Amino acid sequence: MKASIKQISEITGFSPATISNALNHKKGVNRNTANTIFQVAKEIGYISENKISKIKLVIYKRNGLIIDDSPFFSVLLKGVENECTASGYELVMCNLDRDAPDYKEQVAAIMSDASTGVILLGTELLDDEYPIFMNGSCPMVLLDSWSSNFPMNAVLINNADSAVNAVQYLIHRGHRKIGYLRGRFRIKAFTSRSTGYSRALMKNGIPMDNEYVFTVSTTMDGAYRDMRDYLEKKPAMPTAFFADDDMIALGCIKAFEEYGYRVPEDISVIGFDDLPFCEISTPRLTTIKVSKYEMGQMAVRRLIELIKDGNNKIHTKTQVCTELIERDSVADLRFAAPKGGK
Repeated sequence: MKASIKQISEITGFSPATISNALNHKKGVNRNTANTIFQVAKEIGYISENKISKIKLVIYKRNGLIIDDSPFFSVLLKGVENECTASGYELVMCNLDRDAPDYKEQVAAIMSDASTGVILLGTELLDDEYPIFMNGSCPMVLLDSWSSNFPMNAVLINNADSAVNAVQYLIHRGHRKIGYLRGRFRIKAFTSRSTGYSRALMKNGIPMDNEYVFTVSTTMDGAYRDMRDYLEKKPAMPTAFFADDDMIALGCIKAFEEYGYRVPEDISVIGFDDLPFCEISTPRLTTIKVSKYEMGQMAVRRLIELIKDGNNKIHTKTQVCTELIERDSVADLRFAAPKGGK
């Protein structure tokens, strides 16, 4: 007799509707109930053993300078985890270290496992690393990265436009000498933000002055130390800075204040990410808010679409818009009296 939902119902005691919902990974089915239904469905041959019921979150690290230092990613990964649970998929997490001696073997094993769907956290992924992840036998979604050279499904921040909005805000507040706190490790997100910074200046007829571009470490402590080194040389300073992210912004603000610069009275700073401690820093940091949790959810939902559809020929790039959060670290120069005036 051919296996059926009715037979699974007779064995498990669950209703056909519950069984159908569980097998289609719909919300509202208890996890233990779903596990029981899948186990029986496999035992009687209703579904094959290789049907995808697991999602593997692969955390790629080129050097860990971004991933390891920022609380940004704990919120992002929580979104992935909770959406997997809500959708009835088991989540498996693994770290993939670019410098590991068996790195290529690890990638091959991940990409050849047709029993799992893969979400690749590619924040630290650079262009030269994309080819090794192409042509795998498992459905995959790239999270927090993108390459225009390779067709991949991806969910990422709208980095360039978000940077334009940040710099435009500084210009709207009367700033014309606008610097850039540039992360030394040039992940693709930072490259896109740099493009947005330049585009906003050009759009407003403001020349980009390389004298106001300061390249610093991407950790908070590293950015603080590097900025101290710059300030020792007494460089020319702009009235405002756009920073690649909040970690850089906060590290540099600490250095500014130690060297006698008041934020925002002397130097304004705008960050990117809206990390939790931006609200409690002194001054509170004006920044670009990223919907981190929702990005994780969206990556899971797109992967489930690929799993269910089975057609991986059409690739989509989903760019998540951001929101400017106005706090205390940007001065309004529009009504400031000129120096030397009353």
